[in-house]
Amino acid sequence: MADGRSAAGERPAGGGDDVLDRLDPVVLHHVVNTLGWPDLRPLQRAAINPLMDGEDAVLLAPTAGGKTEAACFPLLSAMAEQRWTATSVLYLCPLKALLNNLAGRVDTYAQWLGRRAALWHGDTKESQRQRIRTEAPDVLLTTPESLEAMLIGVKTDHARLLGSVRAVVIDEVHAFAGDDRGWHLLAVLERLERVTRRPIQRIGLSATVGNPQQLLHWLQGASAESRTGRVVAPGVTLPATRGAGDVKDAPTEQVPRPAGEVELDYVGSLDNAAKLIAALHRGEKRLVFCDSRAQVEQLGAALRAREVTVFLSHASLSVDERTRSEQAFAEARDCVIVSTSTLELGIDVGDLDRVVQIDSPASVASFLQRIGRTGRRSGTVRNCLFLTTRKDTLLQAAGLLLLWSRGWVEPVVPPPEPRHLVAQQLLAVTLQQHKLGDQLWDRQWNGLAPFDRSAAPILRFLTEEGFLDSDGGMLFVGPEAERRFGKRHFIELTASFTAPPQFTVLSGRTEIGRTDPSVLTEERPGPRRLLLGGRSWQVTYIDWLRKRVFVEPADSGGIAKWMNGGVAGLSFALTRAMREVLLGTDPPVTLTRRAEGCLAAQRQSDAPATVHPGSTLITRVGADVRWWTWAGYRANATLGATLQSATDPLQRPSDCWLRLREDLTPAAWRAARRSAGENLVLPDVDRRAVRGLKFAAALPERLAVATVAARLADFDGAETVLSEHVRLVDLGAAG
Repeated sequence: MADGRSAAGERPAGGGDDVLDRLDPVVLHHVVNTLGWPDLRPLQRAAINPLMDGEDAVLLAPTAGGKTEAACFPLLSAMAEQRWTATSVLYLCPLKALLNNLAGRVDTYAQWLGRRAALWHGDTKESQRQRIRTEAPDVLLTTPESLEAMLIGVKTDHARLLGSVRAVVIDEVHAFAGDDRGWHLLAVLERLERVTRRPIQRIGLSATVGNPQQLLHWLQGASAESRTGRVVAPGVTLPATRGAGDVKDAPTEQVPRPAGEVELDYVGSLDNAAKLIAALHRGEKRLVFCDSRAQVEQLGAALRAREVTVFLSHASLSVDERTRSEQAFAEARDCVIVSTSTLELGIDVGDLDRVVQIDSPASVASFLQRIGRTGRRSGTVRNCLFLTTRKDTLLQAAGLLLLWSRGWVEPVVPPPEPRHLVAQQLLAVTLQQHKLGDQLWDRQWNGLAPFDRSAAPILRFLTEEGFLDSDGGMLFVGPEAERRFGKRHFIELTASFTAPPQFTVLSGRTEIGRTDPSVLTEERPGPRRLLLGGRSWQVTYIDWLRKRVFVEPADSGGIAKWMNGGVAGLSFALTRAMREVLLGTDPPVTLTRRAEGCLAAQRQSDAPATVHPGSTLITRVGADVRWWTWAGYRANATLGATLQSATDPLQRPSDCWLRLREDLTPAAWRAARRSAGENLVLPDVDRRAVRGLKFAAALPERLAVATVAARLADFDGAETVLSEHVRLVDLGAAG
């Protein structure tokens, strides 16, 4: 395939039986003559037949693997071939920034065929939305929350706008599936099929995941057992399946082995990391990932103090501030952008030379997204430099890289028992329909669990508490729902996730971002200063009622702090990999002398009292008795609740150990183990944790608590630990 064209110069090379023959000739013409591509990538070729045959699919490829084109080219060809009209394709993304990034590209592809794509999300102006309502685009790019707002909004005739949808593309589908937004997405898609009166083809785009067939089965929703679908990966097309949940995932050897130049260093502090970043790789474009907003701010300020051209991106910066940073970074060369996971997904920030990771991400999947931002130019390879600032994060990074080197990736698992979203959906669908039959309500989701008859107790509570009114066999939105969620046309009801309250930070009329209220209320000497956008700001006035804080530039200093809205803690697999590292296994990556020295010191000083190759350890240091399970936060929380007669009731579980009672004896330990048996117990829940569950107010308290408890549990990990031998060091004999 020397020049990638046939004699006519109009298409990639291939014979009459080439799969490319199924694509519309105009699409093929532009692939060669507009994009200048000699051929499609293996994923893009492999996706043509299943997508044009109307099959559901999950398309797997690393970041920048051509997944958008793999979905768009066949769907646009089907649109032309089958003469789809009106809005026939939805393109859903988890982030507005990702939609903004994709909209122009998707619209360009649509215009090849005389079609049009348009964008609708929370920042879209009303004039643009009105144009979409009157002149329906062929492809509509949006979020699931905006899609639900179309379904329940009074301004949009959703049957007219959405009634012709044939296919939906879900970009970064793994980001939905592992979160409550995934349950929300599935429920909204089932409601959309009630509008279209036909099955909608579902296509998920994802980076590598550990359980692709189960992800496909999840995506297919209520009718998964009767739908045909397949997983498509570069060079690998798994067989089409009906009812994919009954099919085991492909063997790991069918997934391409990981590749890339990875170096692991131990620098001891964030300031030392800044010194190294400022000194190394000058002239290159570097993307630095941190795993907290505060770390992003501190590192950004330290780099700016060293006269490095630096930009910042995280969720508490204003949209304009982030957009300016991302655009400036994309156009620059010798510069650094420091980011949380906001730049982990497929947002284009130009051609990167290097990725630097401060400390460690919490998952292999996250690392794969990050390293996938490099190596896109011909002749370059994917690369990542880890700069760890503490001994524990060095150990975590080494464990993560050990898993990565084996080709292991976390399975994507939906959060269990999303009862709060069942309550939200019952209210939302009542708004959409204006009234709901009190015996037929479950049909709105086509039997999709848990939005089926099992939700009857939640419906009963909503009616008893006035969220819904009942009259003549029909249900209506009640006064309590209007009081709690009714502001601005029930906009609060269309957001399925929540975040802690924050204050908006303004310099004059320019919004810089948002900060945690504690930064404004904590007692500190001297003037009150913030660190935001990598710059120091002095507070001049706080509007407590409107939650606004006005600032002016300061020379230096300032605090960056945000409350963590999620549950902290590492997984069973990652914590066990860290244990392997302590026992002597190094990940097959480049270790600097500092990293080697720090790991050797941990193995010499920490390992004897914390790990053993044949068992877990229980150790005593004075009154401190610890069980070194190396099981992860959730498994340890489960074990703590199950072995209450042996565990310290006042502790907060850690990733690596549980604190046991000070007076524990070998006999008491064995009795606790026997009484536990196989009867594992859900972890205890602080009632305050329920407040972080949006729509918890629409649930009975016992169900809200049970939902949070189920999400704290890891029964598999706990069972594994209970089955293992335990050594009681300084407590007596082994048990």
